Amino acid sequence: MNIGQRIKELRGKMSQKEYANKFGIALNTLRNYESGDRTPNVEFLCALAESTGVSIQWLVTGVETLKPGETGRDTRVCMDGTELVMVPLVQARLAAGSGSFEASGEVNGRYAFRNEFLSRRGNPAQMVLMRVAGDSMEPKIENDDTVLIDQSQKEPRPGQVYAVGVEDMVYLKMIDTLPGKMLLKSYNPAYPPIEVNTNGDLEQGVRIIGHVVWVGREMP
Repeated sequence: MNIGQRIKELRGKMSQKEYANKFGIALNTLRNYESGDRTPNVEFLCALAESTGVSIQWLVTGVETLKPGETGRDTRVCMDGTELVMVPLVQARLAAGSGSFEASGEVNGRYAFRNEFLSRRGNPAQMVLMRVAGDSMEPKIENDDTVLIDQSQKEPRPGQVYAVGVEDMVYLKMIDTLPGKMLLKSYNPAYPPIEVNTNGDLEQGVRIIGHVVWVGREMP
C-alpha cells in the first residue's frame, strides 16, 4: 500500500470533494495525492494526521498499522526523550449503573500517556480509555469519570475492578469469587451484587473485557 492508498483509506466513505473541502485543497490535488501522481505536501500530511489521529510516520512509510478505530498505538518522543503513547478514547460508555453498553466502534480522540507509566500497569498496546455512566461504583469511580482499561488482563482477580460483559450487557464492577460463582460487586451499597454461575464454559455467559488500571476525573 502506498501513501495515496493510505490517504484514500483514511477518507473512507466521504466523497473526494467533501474531503478536499475539509482540508482546504483543490479536488484535483486530492485526486493526484490518492493516485500517486503527486506527493502530498507537509501541511496536508500534518493536517491529515491531526484530524485522524494517525502518525505521519504511518502515512509516509506505512510502517505502523494504525488506522482510525483500531487500538494500534501512535508513539511519539518528546524533546527530552520521554516516550508518549497515544491511547484511544473509544466512543463507548460503560454503564456502571444499568450495565448498558453503547459503542459505535469509533475513536473519539487520543490522549498522551508516558509509556513508562502505562508499562508499569500492563500492556500499553492493549489499553483503551472509556467514559463511565452511572453511580454504582461511587464514591471511588463516579459518573462521567474516564477509566483506562487493559484489555490484555482478562484473568479475574478478587477485589479488582473490571469491565465485564454478561450476555449482551457490560458492567464496570469489582469481582469476587465463590465456589462455582462470580460476584460482580458495586462500591455503592444501593446496588446489590450480581451473581454469575461460572460452572462450565465461562465464555458462554461472561466475558472479561479488561482490567481497570487507572481512573481519571475532570475537576468542576
